Amino acid sequence: MLKTWGLWLASLPIHAYRVAISPLLGPRCRFHPTCSAYALLALKRHGVVRGLWLTAGRLLRCHPLHPGGVDEP
Repeated sequence: MLKTWGLWLASLPIHAYRVAISPLLGPRCRFHPTCSAYALLALKRHGVVRGLWLTAGRLLRCHPLHPGGVDEP
């Protein structure tokens, strides 16, 4: 039960970003899957702590100087 609540709480900002902010910015992510999809996959596969750690690393790599590409959690 606690694991489910933790995953739900950690994924809430990602879903909010997808609904409220992402449509305004348009498709910009240089990675596949997108950063938000990566975050949800990382949380689902690795749990909250490791999933957030992997997501933070991915977001730090998401900038114009990085070539992007396929990056699975």
